[in-house]
Amino acid sequence: MSEPQYAELKSNARHTLGAMSSHTYEVDAKRLGFTLARYKFVARVLAGCDWVLEIGCGDAFATRIVAQAVGHVMATDFDAEFIDDARSRQQPENVFITHHDMAVRPLYKPDSIPKCFDAAYALDVLEHIQPHHEGAFLSNVALSIGEYGTFICGMPSLESQPHASALSRAGHVNCKTEDGLRSTLKRYFRNDRN
Repeated sequence: MSEPQYAELKSNARHTLGAMSSHTYEVDAKRLGFTLARYKFVARVLAGCDWVLEIGCGDAFATRIVAQAVGHVMATDFDAEFIDDARSRQQPENVFITHHDMAVRPLYKPDSIPKCFDAAYALDVLEHIQPHHEGAFLSNVALSIGEYGTFICGMPSLESQPHASALSRAGHVNCKTEDGLRSTLKRYFRNDRN
């Protein structure tokens, strides 16, 4: 690193991947690229929003991609171990990490009026929600963003499951077809284009 433009690299802190991202990188590095691309998509769609809610952040490694495009991100997960892992690494100052189970209750912005988030997203989360908890989960997301909030939901399709690993399939208890996902989400969210 003798070239002058690389001098800053020597003084910068080194960041580590989180537990989930490290495992993904080790087992299938290209899958980590797909994950980062999904977060880039969310960042582009939600750019300019002030408060955004991430549901199912896991180790929150990719959260900073969205944080670069919005005012604040409240990153949540129902798994306390993932939250501890995310908190163990330095986060951007506009990222707030909290333990929360969306199937139990909605979540609102901290000390803020209006209380609802501008938007929420859940990437690779809904397929892990037991079908009998799906209604409560989606109702609480809708309450968290209010009538005019935006919700982005991404999940593997039912058709993709024969190609998924056995470990992945074991946790996928609620995959849907494209039409099935659209039909489910229409019960809880408005889409003025339809």
